[in-house]
Amino acid sequence: MTRLHVPTRVRWSDLDGYRHVNNASMLRLLEEARIDAFWSADGEVDQTSGAAVLDGSPGADTMTLIARQELEYLLPIPYLRAPLDIQVWVGRLGGASLEVCYEVWSPLGVEPRQLFTKAATTIVLVDTPTNTPRRISARERAAWEPFVEPPLTFRRR
Repeated sequence: MTRLHVPTRVRWSDLDGYRHVNNASMLRLLEEARIDAFWSADGEVDQTSGAAVLDGSPGADTMTLIARQELEYLLPIPYLRAPLDIQVWVGRLGGASLEVCYEVWSPLGVEPRQLFTKAATTIVLVDTPTNTPRRISARERAAWEPFVEPPLTFRRR
C-alpha cells in the first residue's frame, strides 16, 4: 500500500465556535494536501514522491476542476500544534479524470492514532487554451500509478 503522507497544519482560523475544525475549513485542508501531493511549482517532477507532476504555475496549460467531493466526518478535530497526517492516494485513474482519496489522521507520533475524516475528490484535467477536458498524459499516469489503491468505502452512503 503506497500512500503519500502530507503533513498539514491546522490554523487557529480553521476552528469554529465549537473549537473544532469547521467543515468548510476541512475542504481547504484537503486542498492543501492535494496540491502538495500532485502539483509542482514549475512543472518539474517532485523528486520527493514523484507524484507532483501537474504544473501549478501561473499560465500553465492545464487547469484542474473539481467535479465531485465527498467527505465523511468521523471525529471532530481540535486545535493541534503538530500537523495532521493526511494520507493521499489515487482511488481511480480515468481518461481525463482521477479520484483522489484522503484519510485525515492525528499527527504522527500521537497515540492513540485517530482517524478524523475520510474524503474523495474527483478532479478533471482541463486544457486551459480550449477549456475542454484533456486526457491524462503518459507521464502523469506513470507518476500516479504507484499511488493507486482501492478507493474509499464510505459507511454512510
